[in-house]
Amino acid sequence: MPRPTPASKGNAGQKRIKRYKNMNESIYVENLTKHFETVQAVDGISFSVQEGELFGFLGPNGAGKTTTITMLTGLAHPDAGTIKIGGIDCTRKPRAAQHLIGVVPDESNLYPELSGFDNLCFCAALYGMGKAERQARAKELLDAFDLTKAAGRKFGGYSKGMKRRLTIAAGIIHRPKILFLDEPTTGIDVASARQLRQLIGDLHKNRTTIFLTTHYIEEAERLCDRIAFIMSGRIVRIDTVANLVQPIREKHVMQITCANGVNNFSNRLAEEFPGQNFTSPEPGLIQVEADSPIRVGPLVRFLEDRGAEVTEARRIRPNLEDVFVQITGVGADVMRKEKEKSGGNK
Repeated sequence: MPRPTPASKGNAGQKRIKRYKNMNESIYVENLTKHFETVQAVDGISFSVQEGELFGFLGPNGAGKTTTITMLTGLAHPDAGTIKIGGIDCTRKPRAAQHLIGVVPDESNLYPELSGFDNLCFCAALYGMGKAERQARAKELLDAFDLTKAAGRKFGGYSKGMKRRLTIAAGIIHRPKILFLDEPTTGIDVASARQLRQLIGDLHKNRTTIFLTTHYIEEAERLCDRIAFIMSGRIVRIDTVANLVQPIREKHVMQITCANGVNNFSNRLAEEFPGQNFTSPEPGLIQVEADSPIRVGPLVRFLEDRGAEVTEARRIRPNLEDVFVQITGVGADVMRKEKEKSGGNK
């Protein structure tokens, strides 16, 4: 039986490395580059992830997320640049830090013909754990991940949510200091996704360093300490979630829904209400943004006097999704559709 894969120049990045240079770095990347024939998959990116940090890596399909992870986890050689994992230089020896990391790929690498318990024990054996230790650890994780009742069942018969939980359990069987999670909640039901986010949060509280890629921006906002946005192989922004959303949250935003469409009201509204920005993200919807509080009454009266049937007017709180769209020009719904269309592969 073959051994399963253990899971598998941006200026902003350079600035962040300088800022954190005196802190403990679990992951250090400088000028990392990778191309495939004529495609520049990763283009000189630089960043660092601190010990115990939950670091998000966000971008649309083809942005370079998976290529970056394959280099960080020793599955691919960079064309140029430096990689240090846990202080170990892995640039020329990609697997030098394998004992420090756990990797959970976006699709499970476990064996469908083995039971959940046997899969965990097998993975533990690959890391040199003795029989008693690996069996005890497997039972501990099956209990922690609410899989004890399914321990003797074949992995191939698990639900998607159960498969994701066992795959994460396999990734941390050896208690790694650094965990790479590639799209951990894609394609599973809401309840399972909620449970997985709780498990990831618990790992974070226990000071595991986590490198997370996800198409779900609200998930990244909820879980991550810092986030890097990557587009076309380049990191376009790195910052804490709080710093990313603060400028946009200083804006006042309102959405007005009309049952009979908006009939190009945006231009007429802009003339009537200077200082406010009007857009129509979709038919029947008007979004208003301003630097000062928005008075809803005059807006609704203006629309209704001109034949619009206003059904809802609500204030909204801008979030990380709005920041992502502003920085990259890519909507979160586009990212989700890309993921669904590709069947879970990036």
